[in-house]
Amino acid sequence: MAFRTPFQPAARIQRHPLALAAALAAWPTLATAQEVAPQAVTVTGRSSANAAGIAGFGDVPLYRSPFSATVITTGQLSDAGISGLGDLTRLDAGTTDAYNAPGYWGMLAVRGFTLDPQFNYRRDGLPINAETMLPLTNKQGLELLKGTSGLQAGTSAPGGLLNLVVKRPAGHLRNLSLGWAEQDTRSFAIDLGDGDAQLGWRVNAEYTHLRPSTFDSRGHRNLLALAVDAQPIQGTLLEAEFEHSAQQQPSTPGISLLGPRLPDAASIDPRTNLNIQAWRLPVVMQGNTGSLRLTQTLSTDLQFSAHAMRQRLGTDDRIAFPFGCSAEDNYTRYCSDGSFDLYDFRSEGERRTTEAMDLAINGKAMLAGMEHRYSVGLLRSRFTARFNRQAYNWVGVGTLDGLSLTPPDPSLSDENTHRDERSNEWRLQDAVSITREASAWFGLRHSALDRRSVRTDGSRATAYTQSFTTPWLALSHAVGPHGMAYTSWGEGVESAVAPGRSRYTNAGQALPAMKSRQVEAGYKHHGTALDWNLAAFDIRHPEWIDMGTCDVAGSCMRTLDGASRHRGIEADAEWRSGPWSLRGSAMLLKARREGAADASANGARPTNVPGSSLKAQAAFNVAAVPGLALMGFITREGNRMVVPDNSVQTPGWTRIDVDARYTQRLGTNTIVWRAGIDNLANARAWKEAPFQYGHTYLYPLAPRGAHLSAQLSL
Repeated sequence: MAFRTPFQPAARIQRHPLALAAALAAWPTLATAQEVAPQAVTVTGRSSANAAGIAGFGDVPLYRSPFSATVITTGQLSDAGISGLGDLTRLDAGTTDAYNAPGYWGMLAVRGFTLDPQFNYRRDGLPINAETMLPLTNKQGLELLKGTSGLQAGTSAPGGLLNLVVKRPAGHLRNLSLGWAEQDTRSFAIDLGDGDAQLGWRVNAEYTHLRPSTFDSRGHRNLLALAVDAQPIQGTLLEAEFEHSAQQQPSTPGISLLGPRLPDAASIDPRTNLNIQAWRLPVVMQGNTGSLRLTQTLSTDLQFSAHAMRQRLGTDDRIAFPFGCSAEDNYTRYCSDGSFDLYDFRSEGERRTTEAMDLAINGKAMLAGMEHRYSVGLLRSRFTARFNRQAYNWVGVGTLDGLSLTPPDPSLSDENTHRDERSNEWRLQDAVSITREASAWFGLRHSALDRRSVRTDGSRATAYTQSFTTPWLALSHAVGPHGMAYTSWGEGVESAVAPGRSRYTNAGQALPAMKSRQVEAGYKHHGTALDWNLAAFDIRHPEWIDMGTCDVAGSCMRTLDGASRHRGIEADAEWRSGPWSLRGSAMLLKARREGAADASANGARPTNVPGSSLKAQAAFNVAAVPGLALMGFITREGNRMVVPDNSVQTPGWTRIDVDARYTQRLGTNTIVWRAGIDNLANARAWKEAPFQYGHTYLYPLAPRGAHLSAQLSL
C-alpha cells in the first residue's frame, strides 16, 4: 500500500505555519477568509485529504487510515453558525448530545458512549480537562477519533477522543470579525499574525455578549491567545502558545417527566428557564492554558519531540437547581402537576489543574525487507482538583412557569471531594508496509496510575495504584487506485474505586480495570468527485452496579455486572460537481444491555442514545453572483429512551437550517458575509433526554433564530 510516510522528519517540519497555511488552502472545505478567499464552497464534515494526528500515525490522510475519524475546521463551524462544541452534533452522525445544558460545559456522545470530560479530550494531542468552556476562536480545527482509544489514552470512555488543534502562525494575517445572533448576542474577534519561516506569531482575541433565546440567561465570554513559532536553525522547530478564556452566564436546567407523563414539547416554551430566582448567580468558568513544543530532526529518518502543557481551571458552579418531587416521594422526575423541589446549589472556588509532558521519537526503518514507520513515546501527566465545602439546600417548591419565588440558603452544608491523579504511559506504534497494497498497523500502550481522593473534611480517603496494557491492531489493503479495505481490533480501559462510604463493603478499594473492546471493519473510497466511507463496529463495555439494599452500613457492594454492547454501521459520502457540493453521514446503532444479573435489564437500550442519526449538508455556488454560496443543513435523530427501564421515550425529530455566504473583494481586501436561520421550520421537540444524577431531564430544540456575521481580511 502506497501512502505518505507519517513520520518522515522533513514532512514533519513542514508543520511550520507557512506550509500549513498552503495545505489548508488546498483542502476542499468550508475555509474561512483568513485561510483562503474562495470563489466556490464545498460542504464537508470529513475532508478525505485531512489527517487525524490524534490517532498517532502522523500525517497519513484519512482515506488511507484504518480507523474512523472526522476532521472539522473552524471555518466549517463558522459557516454553520456554530460557536460551541455542543453544536458539533449537527455535522457528524456518529456524534450526539449528552447533557448539553446551556450556560454550562458541553458534553458529547460518540457511538452512544458519553465522552468523559476528564479523560476523553485532548489539546494538540495532550490531555486536558473539559469541565469548562473550551473556546474555539483560536482553534484551527477539531479531530474526532471514534471507538476505543486505549492506544491514545491511558484511561478513557470507549466512544473516542476529541482533539482541539490550536491555530499556529500562518504568515501575514489581519482579520476582524463581527457577529450577531438572536436575541441580541453580539461578538467581536480579531485574528492577527505575521512572520516568516524563522519566526512567526499569531494573536486571537474575542469578546461575546451572550443573550441566547432562553429567558434571563445573559452573560459574556472572552478570549486572549498568543502563539509563537521559531525555527532558529535548520531542523529545529519551537512552538509556544498561551490562552486565557472566561465565561460568565447563568446555566439552564432541563425540564423533566411530569410524574409518569412525558410532557408535549409543543406545549412548553423552549425559552423557559427554571433558574430565574432573584438570588441565582451565574456559572463562572476561567481557564489559563499554555504549552511548549520542541521538534528536532536527528537524521533523515529520525525525529525527536518534547511537548509540555499546563491547564489551570477556576469555576464557580451555582444554580437554582430543580430536582425531584418530595410530595410524591419520587426523586427521578418532577411532580405530576409540574412542580418540583428546588435547591440552592453553590460550589465556589473550584480549581482543576492538568499538567502533561510527552516525549517521543518518530522514525522510519527497513526491517526484513519491509518499511516500518514507528513511534516510541512516554506521556507523564498529573491532575489535581481542589474544592471548598458546597451548598446543596432545599429552599422550596418551583413550578414550570418559572415564576415561583423561594428564599436562598447559601449555607455550606455539604462536603466536596479533592482528587489527585498521576499517570505514566509508555507507547509503541508501528505502521508496516508488507506489500505495495497491504499494510499492518500495531500499537501498544502501558499505563501506570496512582489515584487518591479525600473529602474536604478529611473523611472517606481512598488511594490506589493500578497498571494495565492496551493493544491495538489493524490490517489494511488498497483496492485499486481509489479504495482501501481495513479491519481493526483494540481495547480501551477505565479505572475506578468503590466509593468511600460506610454503606459499601468494598469502600475505597480499587475495582478491576474495565476493559472495553472494539472490532471494526470498513471500506474507504477517495475519488475526484466522490468520497465515501462505510464502517461497521462492535463495542463491548463492562458495567458496574451496586448490589444490595445500599441503605445502611455494609449493605452494598459495587461490582461488575454484564456489559453494554453497541453495534452499528456508520456511512458518509461527499459529492462535488460543478457548483454543487453534497455531503451526508448516517449511523444505525443497536445499543443494548447484556449479561446483567437482573434478567429484566438485558436487552434494554441506554438512555439518551438515538438508534439512528442522519446529518446532511449541501452547498450551491451561484454562478450569476460570483462569491455567493447557498447552504442547507438537515439534522435527523431517532427516538431516545428517557428512563433506564425504557418505559418512556422521546419521539425522533428533524431540524433544518439554511445559510448563505458571500465573499466580497475590495481591492486586496476581502469581506466574508454570513447569514443564516437555524431551525427554519421552528420545530418543537425534545432534543435530548439525559439521565443525570439519577434524574431525568429534557432539553428542547432551540426555537427559530437568525445569525449574521462579517469577517474582514486586510
